[in-house]
Amino acid sequence: MIRFLLLLMTLVAATAAAPFDPFAEARIDEHPGAQVPLDRPVIDQDDLRTTLARMSAGKPILLIPVLHDCPNLCGLTLDGLADAMKASHVVGGRDAAVIAFGIDPKESAADARASLDRLAGRHPEIAGHIHATIADTATVHAVTDPIGYHFAYDPRIGQYAHAAAVAVLTPDGRFSRWLYGLSPDPADLTAALGAARVGKTGGFFHQLILLCYHYDPETGRYGVAIAWLIRVACIATVLAILLYVVLTRRREGAGEC
Repeated sequence: MIRFLLLLMTLVAATAAAPFDPFAEARIDEHPGAQVPLDRPVIDQDDLRTTLARMSAGKPILLIPVLHDCPNLCGLTLDGLADAMKASHVVGGRDAAVIAFGIDPKESAADARASLDRLAGRHPEIAGHIHATIADTATVHAVTDPIGYHFAYDPRIGQYAHAAAVAVLTPDGRFSRWLYGLSPDPADLTAALGAARVGKTGGFFHQLILLCYHYDPETGRYGVAIAWLIRVACIATVLAILLYVVLTRRREGAGEC
């Protein structure tokens, strides 16, 4: 009996000492058709109480889970979406409700406003066409749990590990699909909004999940992995451009013959 208790104590201690693993904690599960409660109360960037339903006004929703005061990838995620919207002529408020949904209940409306101001400084065309919200823990999970968005707080460094992605919702709040990565393809954005607008949900899409998480400077364990993912994304972009150039030149050569 004593040996069993000692073994149990050893297992508990080993579990408690296990390092925080953001790749296990932060993930996205596909839940096509899942209902998001649009009537939960949130606070917007102007410190006003509102709801996602009021913000959407009967339009599809582009929901971006973010940390407003984020030193890592959240700003890049918003930049990528703003670029895709500009390229596809999607206007927030006209074609969709664009909502930067804060997942940290400790953040304030001032944090949300500052995040939008920084984004507008880089993308003036999006100013006034995007919302930012904060909410309590229960509301944050009421929105993120149905769409399969998982994130976790690392108390060692005081940061959340979470994925960089944009959720596309139908006007009545059903989950339609995810747009993964830092820079959605403009054609994918247009197609996703078109499908959501008519209530379509489901389908399987390629996932390239980038984690927004700052590594422990003492170990560098996760920083190396995230940097590798970013390098892979950059290399893939360059290769795609080169492939496009090669195929274009071949078609031009075939036309001349």
